[in-house]
Amino acid sequence: MIDTEYINHPLLKPDTVEKRLYQLALAGEAIRKSTLVVLPTGLGKTVVALLVMVSRLPKGKVLLLSPTKPLVEQHAAFFRETLNIPAENVAMFTGNTPPHKRAGMWENAQLVVSTPQVIENDLLGKKIDLEKVSCIIFDEAHRATGNYSYVYIAEKYHLQNHDPLILGITASPGSNQGKIQEVCTNLHIKSVEMRTDSDPDVSPYIFDKDIEWKYVPIPVEIKGLKLLMEKVLSDRLSKLRELGFISNYQTRLSKREMLDLQARLQSQLRSFPDQKVYQGTSLLAEVFKVSHAIELSETQGASALSKYFERLENEARSKSGSKAAKRLMDDLSMRQAVHHLGGCDGNNPKLNVVKELVAKQVLENPQSRVIVFTNYRDTAELVASSLKEVQGIKPVRFVGQASRYKDTGLTQKQQVEIIQKFKDGEYNTLVATSVAEEGLDIPSTDLVVFFEPVPSEIRSIQRKGRTGRKHAGRVVVLMAKGSKDEAYYWSSNRKEKNMFRTMKNLELEPEAPVAEKPHVDEGNLQDAAGGQTKLVDFPAQQKQESKTSAVVKVMVDQREIRSHVVHTLEKLGTDVTLTTLEVGDYVVSDRVGIERKTAEDFLSTLLDGRDLFGQVSDLKRAYDRPLMIIEGEGIYTARQVHPNVIRGVLAAITIDFGIPIIFSRDEEDTAALISVIAKREQVDSKREINLHGKKTASTLPEQQEYLVSAISEIGPVVARNLLRHFGSVERIMAASREELMKVELVGPKTADRIREVVSGEYKG
Repeated sequence: MIDTEYINHPLLKPDTVEKRLYQLALAGEAIRKSTLVVLPTGLGKTVVALLVMVSRLPKGKVLLLSPTKPLVEQHAAFFRETLNIPAENVAMFTGNTPPHKRAGMWENAQLVVSTPQVIENDLLGKKIDLEKVSCIIFDEAHRATGNYSYVYIAEKYHLQNHDPLILGITASPGSNQGKIQEVCTNLHIKSVEMRTDSDPDVSPYIFDKDIEWKYVPIPVEIKGLKLLMEKVLSDRLSKLRELGFISNYQTRLSKREMLDLQARLQSQLRSFPDQKVYQGTSLLAEVFKVSHAIELSETQGASALSKYFERLENEARSKSGSKAAKRLMDDLSMRQAVHHLGGCDGNNPKLNVVKELVAKQVLENPQSRVIVFTNYRDTAELVASSLKEVQGIKPVRFVGQASRYKDTGLTQKQQVEIIQKFKDGEYNTLVATSVAEEGLDIPSTDLVVFFEPVPSEIRSIQRKGRTGRKHAGRVVVLMAKGSKDEAYYWSSNRKEKNMFRTMKNLELEPEAPVAEKPHVDEGNLQDAAGGQTKLVDFPAQQKQESKTSAVVKVMVDQREIRSHVVHTLEKLGTDVTLTTLEVGDYVVSDRVGIERKTAEDFLSTLLDGRDLFGQVSDLKRAYDRPLMIIEGEGIYTARQVHPNVIRGVLAAITIDFGIPIIFSRDEEDTAALISVIAKREQVDSKREINLHGKKTASTLPEQQEYLVSAISEIGPVVARNLLRHFGSVERIMAASREELMKVELVGPKTADRIREVVSGEYKG
């Protein structure tokens, strides 16, 4: 190793940033032009960002974007410690930063560290602009694909700024050349700079990282369980063959083949909703569930499978549960599998290996830090509980925020607290899902264990990067012999090698000069080759009249900011104003109000008791020309709702309320439609935008019914029965299980659910 030397710079505090030649070289390239820097985890991507930052701060404020709140907090703390500027000039924006404060903070800050969604929202709301931003740094830049906020912000930056500079930083951009090219195009990247552990200017800072894999046998009892489930799988595949949806030669379906068949069936349902296709769709849903159960049994063990079966049982019992789950849990072979599982001891051989590995590490070095990665939260719980039994191991479960049936997630505050306790030694073993893979300032660990391989090279690289940072480390990958584990391991291995090859050979396409940026012409429906393409992708048709034509305006409800419709409206040249609409989602004139629903959301309103007809009634009352847009495909397939129920609701909205319904393909199609309607109203008919209409206030009985029906297992009818019987919400909540069961349609399961919700301890 080499002696430590520090960088001297007026904008850096003395003796805070170590001088490393490869970081200086990467920063030097990134200062010259917009660059994507690819650097292994632990080698100081943030320092490269810091060096670029200090070179651009004299020209204007710098914006650094990072995907999560803990990452933003981590970065802000680092820059306050290293930058020689007042700490208050480093502003931190997250979802918790009040919107009314952000404008002032933005004006006064030299550096803004933010989650991308906050900046996207403020740009859409016209609360900030990027004209005076000298540089934008995109952390975890590989996320800049599709509709992710990074894409919109980069585009806005190039439209609003005369001298833009972008730095993207990542440890793993992926092995797919098309995806890497997409990231570079979306971020307007002109150069890619990469370093690996083997580069001569990097190797002095690299510690040994021993990577090994261990085969673990699948228990005999699990093999018996698998045979029962494979019998169910074989039966469903046989029925799909009889229906003609798969060939006679297909005795197994890969995940890719299942997804392709699902897309094909949904396409057929849209064009011709035949009963046979509905049957095939439901059968395929069963195939997905059984295949997942088989994979769980082999790679995660009996305990994880038991929890999955419990969730399937809960789904099957639920009124909104899928028919596929109901049929599956009624199947004789599946019932036998559940019964067989009850006789298993639940001990997964992988658990014993993990316990041995961690115990040996902690025994040899009591100051060790260990991370055990697992794909599933159930397994994380199981591993953490198992490790608590071993003397010297102080494990903690580290998962994401989302909660589900009998599984509460961690808030971001809890995540930060756990990481701090891990650093301090209160915990020495982190049992983590994918939430610990990316970016978080987790200290270098002595041992990283993969409970199972991951097929993604990005995730694999990030996991392995958690060790070998400040001293030698070890990575152990566990594989259940003869299972999907093996395929995933070799897949990520191959993709990782491909990534390095791709990066070395990558040639970026030249970017069109800013002056040539196209103006979208809504009327142009053919590309230069004469083929159909997306409306918002069409090149410019520079017309003199477009410079003098009136700007079309659309008022948009604040909640719609999460959709990509608003971005596309902006792309189409529409003046978007975000506001709070009590009725409708979009207003384009004094008489046209538009309610937009995705197909999934439309179906959800039919299942979860939300007042769809109340919304429709308010829209009809408020606007002379109300309109509903239902967006996306799968209205007859996304949820288990009978097609005639859906048709009946559509008929009622159209005929009883007199509200036309237009179906759109996707968010871009919706935006194009709204833009055309706005143009007709404001330009052709010379109508002004006028917001009006308020929601009809719910009556007291409606509010009481809504409150009771919010408990799962209870629909509107049961809620009314309960209220009629007990007379008030308070008496329902105080009732015993036996008293509840005296009410019509309230059985043991419903009564138990009410008591569980009312008396269960809150663990949020």
